[in-house]
Amino acid sequence: MTQKAHIHEQHITVRCKTAANRVKGRFPYKWDLNIYRGCEHGCRYCFALYTHKYMENQRAGCFFSTIYKKDNIAEQLERQLASPAWKGEVINLGGVTDNYQPWEEENGLMKEVLEVLIKYRNPCIISTKSDLILRDYELIDRLSRLTYVNIASTITCVDEKLAAELEPGAASPGRRVAMLKEFAKTNASTGVHSMPLIPYLTDDVDNLEGLYQGAVSCDARYLLPGYLNLKGPTRNAFFDYLFKCRPHLLEQINRLFTVKNAYKEYRIPKYQKIRQIAEKYKMPSNYMKEVRSRMTVAGYNADAAEEGEQLKFL
Repeated sequence: MTQKAHIHEQHITVRCKTAANRVKGRFPYKWDLNIYRGCEHGCRYCFALYTHKYMENQRAGCFFSTIYKKDNIAEQLERQLASPAWKGEVINLGGVTDNYQPWEEENGLMKEVLEVLIKYRNPCIISTKSDLILRDYELIDRLSRLTYVNIASTITCVDEKLAAELEPGAASPGRRVAMLKEFAKTNASTGVHSMPLIPYLTDDVDNLEGLYQGAVSCDARYLLPGYLNLKGPTRNAFFDYLFKCRPHLLEQINRLFTVKNAYKEYRIPKYQKIRQIAEKYKMPSNYMKEVRSRMTVAGYNADAAEEGEQLKFL
């Protein structure tokens, strides 16, 4: 990407060469599209902090305050989807940053992206912690009637005060649940991503029960749980948060990440409990079966070996 001259405060406009980028790993998609670099949600556990090191002239620690938008992303997406080489594969929208973060209200780039997806009837997954996505309800509803669409929201805890502490720029858990409930009225599949669960903070039984109750209340098709993973600059950022806001948890959580096998041993009984709660609420932990069914109905070969690898979760 090359930086343009237009800079407003810490909002920077750039142009991209490619809209959807190929990703590796066992994900239910092979392509990821991020309209923005950086994210205003400010989540204390954000795994994507490392991505700003790839930007030119960037100082450390500005992921939450210096936001880049790719203003030609819809144009580049159309170029990709119009290519004879494009196979109509699932595109994940928002794997690194949230495409519905606050600046999107002003920019409206997701509208342009959705219009391109509708034009080419291309399946997608949209992940967000914002109910700004409701602005594009009609476009998403239309796309869901043409092809496979999944709307997922990350909800890590039901306590509104704690959520505001962990994810200060995101919509409240209640608003996210309400948003999913609205999209359950469309032909889109909806789901809850309870990732990350934070040891000693959000993985207690009461919170887990609340997460599953919320998923049931909004007719979510699945709830995908996953534990905290601290890599790169995320580790320092998260422990800095603990030091300032939850110092009583510092020693316990530090032990999990420094003592061999401690974290693995901690999680085993926790996952067993999660499975029990999931069975209680009859809530699947993935949507592979539904993806296969819906993608087949949409005319996408979900049984092919190459695509089948997309439908597996970590």
